[in-house]
Amino acid sequence: GHYARSFEQEIGYRALAIARTLSQMEEIQQNVGKPGGSEIIQPIAERARLVTNVEYVVVLDMEKIRYSHPLEAFIGTEFGGGDESAAFANHEYVSRAEGVLGPSIRAFVPIKTDEGTTQVGVVVVGILTPTLWQILLDIRWEIYLSLLVGLLAGMMGSIYLARDIKKTLFNLEPREIARLLEERVAILQSMEDGIIAIDRNYRITVFNEAAKRIIGVSGDVIGRPILEVIPDSRLPRTAKTGEAVFNQERPIGKSAILASRFPIKVKGEIVGAVSLFRDKTDVHRLAEELTGVKQFIEALRVQSHEYMNKLHTIAGLLQLKRYQEAIDFVFAVSEEQQELTTFLGRNIKDYSVAGLLLGKYSRAKELQIDLVIDRASQMNELPEQGDSAPLVIILGNLLENAMEALRDMPQERRKVFCSLRQEQDRLEILVQDSGPGIPVDVQNKIFNQGFSTKGPQRGYGLALVKQTVDNWGGHIHLESVEGSGTTFKVSLPVGIGG
Repeated sequence: GHYARSFEQEIGYRALAIARTLSQMEEIQQNVGKPGGSEIIQPIAERARLVTNVEYVVVLDMEKIRYSHPLEAFIGTEFGGGDESAAFANHEYVSRAEGVLGPSIRAFVPIKTDEGTTQVGVVVVGILTPTLWQILLDIRWEIYLSLLVGLLAGMMGSIYLARDIKKTLFNLEPREIARLLEERVAILQSMEDGIIAIDRNYRITVFNEAAKRIIGVSGDVIGRPILEVIPDSRLPRTAKTGEAVFNQERPIGKSAILASRFPIKVKGEIVGAVSLFRDKTDVHRLAEELTGVKQFIEALRVQSHEYMNKLHTIAGLLQLKRYQEAIDFVFAVSEEQQELTTFLGRNIKDYSVAGLLLGKYSRAKELQIDLVIDRASQMNELPEQGDSAPLVIILGNLLENAMEALRDMPQERRKVFCSLRQEQDRLEILVQDSGPGIPVDVQNKIFNQGFSTKGPQRGYGLALVKQTVDNWGGHIHLESVEGSGTTFKVSLPVGIGG
């Protein structure tokens, strides 16, 4: 093969160089072809053979008679090989032939006189061609050492690589990784919330079944660009800016979703983004159920407490035999309650809002707070089903905050004024209290989530109000004078709904 030819070529160059050197030696030039010349040439040739570690150095005269040979018995005999003719025609070359000592690579170089004009003989240098087995045998210790070094290096590299890979995989075994992956897929697919995640190249890495159902996507979308599947997706913006968004309303076809988006960070570097969302209809349904239950429980509790007090009053008047006063008291209570109920039923067409106002009115009486509902209030039924839940959140939290602000105020200052007025396509809400007011340095923080002057685990009501108003597309305005009271004004576009 290629390596064998290269090896033989190297041997040929070496033999040719030795033959050239010998052909230029004056002792050989002057004694070849002369009687007794072998006595001078043989020692020189043998010394060169031993020093250069070649198999033979043979000097021939023009009659092909040997003047040197490793086996002295061949000195004086005629050289035979069949490949020497060109050398006697003044050519130098390398050939491969079968000689007396075996197959060899041999170099032929003409011997010329000092003037270089007359050829007087030929130098033949031969190097036996080793077999592959002989070559391997000669270098076996180098091979053994190379194998040992390679084996040790491979073992060390394998140990280091295995440790590095295991460290990268949080010291988990392959079967543990497979189990965690299966659990992760099962959890993601069983969630009712839609989950979509992308990598830094904006390609989808997670798209669970709930997301497909809500958005209306079918088939395998993993690995596809997010903008190819959802052209108006805002996940790439989140992955680029690193800004999280909470409960933002987004239109999807004829419906809408409430979505939160978060950047995915690994060691402080953004590597993607994830979105969690659910159908707004489901959110409204749950909110209305929760709001309805809370209102019902609160109304029952307040009414029970209020009517128990009234029954005690009536019982006391009867025991004192103040029968007429007892009758007047019953009619007064009945008339007051009936008047408010009739007003709310006539002017506030949304039953959730009317029920909320009725419950808060009873709650205010229990707290000895004078809640005045503007008799000029008027509100039509909202155009879209389910839109009253955000309105209940806004109005309920504003009234509750106003009543809490009056807890430590004297009786003459415990007043709250509430007004709802619908004008064309906007609903204007006003809630005003006569409480202590909000300090100026706090007013710009009052809508921040978690900020409160009432202690820990508070500060979510007004943040929720602000978020709900923003999602609706409205705006909220705060007016407060420290020591005089606070007014919240909310303006909502009811023509387009929430």
